[in-house]
Formats: sequence, C-alpha cells, structure tokens
Amino acid sequence: MTQENSSPYETFAGLYDQLFDADLYQGWLSFVKKRLPAGKILDLGGGAGRLAVLLAQKGYQVDLLDLSPAMLALAQKHAEESQVDLRLLEADIRDFSDWEERYPAIVSFADTFNYLPGKVDFEAGLQQAYEHLEEGGTFLFDVITPYQVNVLYDNYCYNNDDNPDQIFMWTSFPGDEKNSVDHDLKFFLYNEDIDAFNLVREVHHEQTYDLAYYQKALKRAGFTNIQVSADFGKKEAGSEDDRWFFSAQKGEK
Repeated sequence: MTQENSSPYETFAGLYDQLFDADLYQGWLSFVKKRLPAGKILDLGGGAGRLAVLLAQKGYQVDLLDLSPAMLALAQKHAEESQVDLRLLEADIRDFSDWEERYPAIVSFADTFNYLPGKVDFEAGLQQAYEHLEEGGTFLFDVITPYQVNVLYDNYCYNNDDNPDQIFMWTSFPGDEKNSVDHDLKFFLYNEDIDAFNLVREVHHEQTYDLAYYQKALKRAGFTNIQVSADFGKKEAGSEDDRWFFSAQKGEK
C-alpha cells in the first residue's frame, strides 16, 4: 500500500524528529547564544521544538510558530519532557499578522525559508518577520545555498535499512525552477495486521537563490545591518558553502 502526502512532515513528524542530526541543533544554539542575550524570542518554523527547548534551557522565553499540528504536538511533548515552558502558535510564516506581539529577536533555521515556493512567498515571510520585531530587534535565519542544491544534492541518494523500524529511502532531483531541488522520501512502515511493510511517500520541494538576491530582499523588507556568514557564523560566506547564515536588524539599536 502506498500513501502520498502533499504537506511536509504531516505523516512523518515523529520519524523526521528522530532522524534529524542533533549536532545541527547544537550549532544553531551556539549561533543564537553568541548574538542574542537571553530574553523573549520567536522561533519561526520551529517544528518539533528541539531548538526551542535548548534555548528555553538557556534562559530564553520562547514562542514557537509552525504550520504543522503534528510538529507542534511533538514540541509540546519535548517541552514537557524537558520541563520547560514553550508557547506554541499554529500559523503560516507568510502571514501571521493577526498575532500582534512584537519580539526583540526572531530566529528561523533548518531550511524553513527554503520551503517557501517562490520569491513572493519568501519576501512575504521576511516582511512578517520584520513587522513582528521590536524596533532595534534582530532576525537570525539560515538557508541552503545554490551550491548545496546544484552540487551536493546532485544525484543524491541515501538508503537507511539498518533499523527495521526506520527504513527509508531519500533521493534528490533537480527542481523545475533554477536553484531548486525535490526530495523524494519513501518510508517503509511495518504493519502487523498484514505482516508486511506499507510504503508511505512524501515529496519536499526546496528553493534557494543567489546571495545578492537575499541581501536585496532583506533591504527591501526594511532590514539594516545585514551580515552573512557560513559554518554557523564561524567563517565568511562563499560560493561553495552549503548553508548561509544571516543576521539582520530592524531600525537602529
């Protein structure tokens, strides 16, 4: 039996949460701690709350916004297990204008902005981040790069069959748009009733742009003091980085 899902992570929220590289969360945590003092913060597209929990444990007061109810349920579970408080918001990062709260800092990592399908959507997300910052507030986010999409994901294929409870295949193909990629994820979930595996499939689309576009889009949204780096802020951004990290400000401090 095969099932296909159009919304990312709805079926596989738990599996995705388990399989994601925990070292990346530590990298994002370090990136945030070096740039933002402990205080109120909004995590856009925060998913299962792994980073939000780490931030809360370091003294940040975290609100987490995500479109997926399944991810938010996991975030609540992880918060309870870690005995930290998270405020959870179900909303689209392209338009949560009815949420009137403003923040001294907003963050968004793990390809969140790459999942927006085009420039109109991407810039809508930027505008929402800008509008929900306090004057002088800071926006931190990252994106995968054209090098990641066009070189590192070129003919990428990964099969995991070591754990019978987590058998999956991940294949990446060039997307129809420039600097885009489609990830074809197939999970094989054991079904005791039929003593066989069900195949469940999702296709995720990611879109990125050249560095100059990101910088111009941030300026159009109103951001100032735009800084770009790579390797979790440890080096200058270059054309062969897999991920770029941005820091931008609303107004002047």
